[in-house]
Amino acid sequence: MRGQQSVETPVGVPATIVWDAYRGLELGRLVDQLLGDVIGKVEVVQGDGGVGTIIKLTFPPGTPGIGYLKEIFTKIDDDNRVKETELIEGGYKDLGFDLFRCRLEIIEKDAKSSIIRSTVEYEIDDTKPELASFVSIKHFELMAETIGKYLTDKKSIK
Repeated sequence: MRGQQSVETPVGVPATIVWDAYRGLELGRLVDQLLGDVIGKVEVVQGDGGVGTIIKLTFPPGTPGIGYLKEIFTKIDDDNRVKETELIEGGYKDLGFDLFRCRLEIIEKDAKSSIIRSTVEYEIDDTKPELASFVSIKHFELMAETIGKYLTDKKSIK
């Protein structure tokens, strides 16, 4: 069984600025700085932020379920501002998901604003449809809102 969830978050800064924050390792640094107590701690296991980079996200104490996940960067498309990662260990994988992929797209709205489209795609065994109820896009929405506000505030200061 396959499924998908997506959310679009408007941001008051140009797509190039948002992409700079999302494309490589800066995103993990910002998550640590702005959302470490909610989403968790991000560590680089291997790589420099390009395709093949592996990161580990350790969830905050008290988070139900699996305590961590590891994902690999599988696609970074600078022309279309698309980054994809796949879960390789922990998290949804340990719950029984065959595939869990995240796609982050930065869409230019106009010269001063953009949209962060966060999408998760998953595959689970047809005999375990109840696993689909575990999927949530809320952390991606919170991340986009928080980082969007951070980038907007940073732009205002300059």
